[in-house]
Amino acid sequence: MSAVDPAARRDWAVLTGLLVLLGAGWGITQPMAKIAVSEGYRHIGIVFWQLVLSGAILGAICAVRRLPLRTDAQALRFYTVIALIGTLLPNGASYEAARHLPSGWLSITLSMVPLFAFPVALAWGIDRFHWPRFLGLLLGLVGVTFLALPVQAWLTGDAELGAVTLAMAVWLPLALVAPALYALEGNVVARFGIGGMDPVQLLFGASVVGAILALPATLATGTWIDPRPPWGAPDVAIVVASVVHALVYAAYVWMVSRAGAVFAAQVSYLVTGFGIVWAMLLLGESYGAGFWLAMGCMFAGLFLVQPRTGGGRIDPVR
Repeated sequence: MSAVDPAARRDWAVLTGLLVLLGAGWGITQPMAKIAVSEGYRHIGIVFWQLVLSGAILGAICAVRRLPLRTDAQALRFYTVIALIGTLLPNGASYEAARHLPSGWLSITLSMVPLFAFPVALAWGIDRFHWPRFLGLLLGLVGVTFLALPVQAWLTGDAELGAVTLAMAVWLPLALVAPALYALEGNVVARFGIGGMDPVQLLFGASVVGAILALPATLATGTWIDPRPPWGAPDVAIVVASVVHALVYAAYVWMVSRAGAVFAAQVSYLVTGFGIVWAMLLLGESYGAGFWLAMGCMFAGLFLVQPRTGGGRIDPVR
């Protein structure tokens, strides 16, 4: 195919445009998390309704594609693992962290997923050691350090700002739980597969199992959210985040099958970038020098750690 083939250029433009939309969609879920916890809603209750709403949308997609919900023992094991490390635990940690950290911090920590995934892949024998990727891991760690330390306070001599930064940094490990578990989830799928299921089918089943697991925990911890009106901004934020996540995930699965995993993986940059932009626009957040230094280090680390395989294409999803 010629490099100037109009059809190829059009195809590339459509896929690139979709990639930008995916980044914008996933990026807005971080400020939505901040809004969701702004008036007292807590993590387990929010996660329960997120699973219910996302599951309903993914279930509808499965119904249109005539993908049944498998209930055999193997499928239930996969549902449970993915529900725990893909939604319940990471999202619960993220919503709790959102009560204490700026939305932009949550967005930038998500860029750590490939950086966490690399050492896990090495330990499991899924990947091989490469010095550039190891350097990328170190840059990511440097980025976390810049995020946690009161760099802006040192530059300006503002002791009060330094105290505020350090107080927030105490909650940074909680924000890193989500990218660590997402990285673990990716390695679990890479090592054990998904039991012969379609990815959307798997996530639908995981949403169902996750909601069943989250319901008693929600009631036991007193974090139940009454779905009846009147609805406020936190309720709208939960719905928006749930719908966006389900639709963007389905589109991402299609993109991986159409354009390959390597091309689709670049959405990591866009999710972080858009998450920061959305936080500035919707929440009025602003950031100091330490934040921008951290983002630069993490983006550089992300570039070095990203897979370098030849097209990265996988078999199309049917």
